[in-house]
Amino acid sequence: MNIEMQLKGKLIAAVKELYGQDINEGQVQVQITRKDLTGDFTIVVFPLIKISKKSPEETGKDIGEHIKRNDPTVVNYNVVKGFLNIELAADYWLTLINEIAEQDRHGYLRAEDNAPLMMIEYSSPNTNKPLHLGHIRNNLLGYSLSRIAEASGKRVIKTNIVNDRGIHICKSMLAWKKWGKGVTPQSSGKKGDHLVGDFYVKFDQEYKAEINTLIQTKISDYPVLKDVIDFKTTLLGLKNKKKTKEGLNEQEIVQLKACEELNKYAEKNAPLMLEAREMLLKWEDKDKEVYSDWEMMNQWVYAGFDVSYKKLGVDFDKIYYESDTYTVGRDMVLDGIEKGAFYRKEDGSVWCDLSDVGLDEKLLLRKDGTSVYMTQDIGTAKLRYDDFDIDKMVYVVGNEQDYHFQVLSLVLDKIGFKWGKDLVHFSYGMVELPQGKMKSREGTVVDADDLVDDMVNTARDMSQQMGKLEGYTSKEAEEVYQMIALGALKYFILKVDPKKNMVFNPEESIDFNGNTGPFIQYTHARIQSIFRKAAEKGIQVGTAAPTHVEIGEKENNLIRTIANFPNVVAEAGHVFSPAIIANFTYDLAKEYNQFYHDCPILFEEDEDKRMMRLILCKTVGKTIKNAMWLLGIDVPEKM
Repeated sequence: MNIEMQLKGKLIAAVKELYGQDINEGQVQVQITRKDLTGDFTIVVFPLIKISKKSPEETGKDIGEHIKRNDPTVVNYNVVKGFLNIELAADYWLTLINEIAEQDRHGYLRAEDNAPLMMIEYSSPNTNKPLHLGHIRNNLLGYSLSRIAEASGKRVIKTNIVNDRGIHICKSMLAWKKWGKGVTPQSSGKKGDHLVGDFYVKFDQEYKAEINTLIQTKISDYPVLKDVIDFKTTLLGLKNKKKTKEGLNEQEIVQLKACEELNKYAEKNAPLMLEAREMLLKWEDKDKEVYSDWEMMNQWVYAGFDVSYKKLGVDFDKIYYESDTYTVGRDMVLDGIEKGAFYRKEDGSVWCDLSDVGLDEKLLLRKDGTSVYMTQDIGTAKLRYDDFDIDKMVYVVGNEQDYHFQVLSLVLDKIGFKWGKDLVHFSYGMVELPQGKMKSREGTVVDADDLVDDMVNTARDMSQQMGKLEGYTSKEAEEVYQMIALGALKYFILKVDPKKNMVFNPEESIDFNGNTGPFIQYTHARIQSIFRKAAEKGIQVGTAAPTHVEIGEKENNLIRTIANFPNVVAEAGHVFSPAIIANFTYDLAKEYNQFYHDCPILFEEDEDKRMMRLILCKTVGKTIKNAMWLLGIDVPEKM
């Protein structure tokens, strides 16, 4: 039982004896005392004054005196308005530190065989392009959440859904057929996902050229556009003006409607798009040539993804493929028509009417019978619940898909799956670079592999300039460069509240000072160097700290912070936020460095105090390592 639970029990007993009334844990609030006040834990007295019939100050004194009298670990108390601050004995804290020092996984709960089973989906790449910066945030969040969930006592299955079908895949395939001249990853020396991504960009370039040609061919059919010189600029200008307070005049309204109609016609009827749609239909009919090309190019991409995942240090327990799940979803949709959950329009398309819950109609099957993303997600959900007895399904997907998952939950519920309403969409904000947004079609994304390689090069350059790794072998140094680079990347992304949009600045992330991964990694390495120096001096480090030693403010702050780690892990698991772990770890590292600066350790003459500080260093190092593990970050022994 932790100290908060002990204090709650003492408080309940005090209220019963002092005022003759039973209270439950829900009426009790115990929290860590603010640093500007004296005490270790604070009991909020305000909810109890109706029972005591006294002022908050008098109630606090009554309860404080009772707890102090009946609990030898409480040495003092003070009351500030309606807050009772409890001060614990030094030997309590030192005994606690000794217990923590013996634990390999302080702060973690062990999942029992009957613990809730949580499936966490992350990554969800398309096989028409390599992983990029947005995928990095997704993968790091999902992987960290899985570790936090495990540490919170859940059984976890890490899963991925690969978007390996659809019109976007056909675009890359068609471009490769037209302009690839049989090139392969082997013949080009390129990673497969990069090669396929190049053809996706090539398709978009050629497609835009065809759209422009069609527009110029058909623009004479729209007299209102006869004076337009630059169609694209005109369309964009009218759209932007429509959003202003001034708005559009009558002629401009007509022009905008004509522009949008012409642009939509060109996009739909461009020869490349018509060919891509024809290819998609052939793929769904298992056309031998199209299917063979699809299998070959997907294998190129899968091999490329595996390299990227290994670089990022993430993995999966089960991978699903939309090429397998969309047919399951399609059958479920058709079955839903029979059950009256969905309906078919005159053109043959299938829809779900959600107007009864304040939403609109949702397309589930196109008029040509092909599936949409919603259909695929329905099928994937069914297969997952067939494969595993899941208690909670968590989708790690960006906030631009909030509406999609709101609808998915409702559609699954309409079909009759009770787990539909219980799914969790872990919605996170977008990530950009200082120079702005990225676009896959235009080839302006930041490639994940390139970013990791650049981070490693930056770590190498900075470490060499600072002389951080003098005396290391080249192999040892490279391992640390990798560790620093990935620590910087992961920590910078994970320290931000997941719900917020963020700007990733590579140079800022790899700074050895401030709220960064390298600063925390360096703190861990500093702690390990203390023990190496202790061995050089012949100082034996015991397994426990003497409990009679007086502890100062710096030691007390460190111990209280470490003791709170289990609560931090529990909160991060409850609200799905790696940022809580990240910022706790930074606070702990910052607190330790203040202690390191102010309190002698190896040069402390009092042997008992020296041993206490060494054991304290040991628990700090272990807690930092455990916390960073939850973020998927390794910490070096030397740095």
